[in-house]
Amino acid sequence: MSARPRGRAIMVCGATSSAGKSFLATALARWYARRGLRVAPFKAQNMSNNARVVAGGEMGSAQYFQALAARCVPDVRMNPVLLKPESDTHSQVILLGARRDDLARVPWRERAALLWPAIKESLGELLATHDLVVIEGAGSPAEINLATTDIVNMRVAEAAGAATLIVCDIDRGGAFAHLYGTHQLLPPEHRALIRGFVLNKFRGDAALLAPGPEILQSLTGVPTVAVLPLWREHGLPEEDGVFDARRVGSGLAIAIVAYPRISNLDEFAPLQRVPGVSLSWARQAQTIASADILILPGSKHVAADLAWLRQTGLDAAIAAHVDAGKPLLAICGGLQLLGEELRDPYGVEGAARGLGLLPYTTEFQATKLCRHARHTFRGLSGHWRSLSGIAFDAYEIRHGRTTPIAVPTAALGRGAELQAVLADGCGWQYGETLALYVHGMLESPAVLRALFGLETPTLDDTLNGLADFVARHFDAKMLMAWAK
Repeated sequence: MSARPRGRAIMVCGATSSAGKSFLATALARWYARRGLRVAPFKAQNMSNNARVVAGGEMGSAQYFQALAARCVPDVRMNPVLLKPESDTHSQVILLGARRDDLARVPWRERAALLWPAIKESLGELLATHDLVVIEGAGSPAEINLATTDIVNMRVAEAAGAATLIVCDIDRGGAFAHLYGTHQLLPPEHRALIRGFVLNKFRGDAALLAPGPEILQSLTGVPTVAVLPLWREHGLPEEDGVFDARRVGSGLAIAIVAYPRISNLDEFAPLQRVPGVSLSWARQAQTIASADILILPGSKHVAADLAWLRQTGLDAAIAAHVDAGKPLLAICGGLQLLGEELRDPYGVEGAARGLGLLPYTTEFQATKLCRHARHTFRGLSGHWRSLSGIAFDAYEIRHGRTTPIAVPTAALGRGAELQAVLADGCGWQYGETLALYVHGMLESPAVLRALFGLETPTLDDTLNGLADFVARHFDAKMLMAWAK
């Protein structure tokens, strides 16, 4: 029996960071999947504190959503290297789903050579088992200071023989210079892989672009294959950074505390789609004071974020919110910082005194817990009572293990009792505060319906909307030619 033909690849690179690579790669994955192709996403190395738990460990959230867009099972090979920043100068290294402290200690220029074999093997396996691999680059492929250690951009395109697009954010200005400069800084063998330029986030009359695309093509030989209008409400979670919050009239005000080491914030993106909700990021005490519901998200470094809360005075604002009997949702790191103490006997993150608002302590363990499970809420009361009996899928990524305190300290004294609301030490309610170790609750339509009494668009609706967007702005014959 002859070997199965190797699949084709299309790659999305950016002239700059935040040009729209993840958005376009996700949209293309669903567009091709809807045409019956077996599609897989791939990003050699991702730097993000947004991660998901899949078989084999952790992978970047962006590639997780791209796998769902491609209608395939998420796999750590789709993002073989994940860097999770813990400070401005240090990142945790995840290789094929597993934390590798030995690699984190290796200087970057030496580390790249150690990572490339796993990247190349993962890419080869995906190409061998799929019709098309949609690859996402990182930053810009023309970072000449990093060219010799490139393991995520044109070295990957070359290994896959990928038809490569370069996308730029025209809304920030300088688009044609970004595209031309990127093209010219690439060596000839990599320029030969470029099939088209994409102008993203365009506002205004497209006729005003002329003769820019024509001149650019005369200079580079590369056509501008699509002009994509600015689309703020596409519904896809942002890969990095806080997403655009929205304020609408006098609706229910939800504030998410945006501490510096915030993580897994993409799980709150569904709140953008809830009608009548005013969503904001809290970096000032007044934002917390005006919130009906407060959310404390995950944190990549809880001790450091606790220090930031105290420096900014937000610790007092959070305590005032709790004392006022307002609902608070705390997830993972947010759960940990509400307790009495953080203990760190293995030097994982750092010890600290907690906010003392909930009666428990947390100890960081040397081994990270990564698991995905279906959970069911039990025995909830107050604002959260509508969630009782609701089942949802969720995931955990944590070193912390939390233990309730039998007798609340005098500093607590709020007259409430800590009630377990999820099995396996995954969640408690204390007064109007719901503290959970599991991520993903708000991605459940059943949970959103119970909390807000409204139907919201599903993730699949969003992904199909992205594919429709591609269909409106790209030439279908051109896209299919790249996949053959």
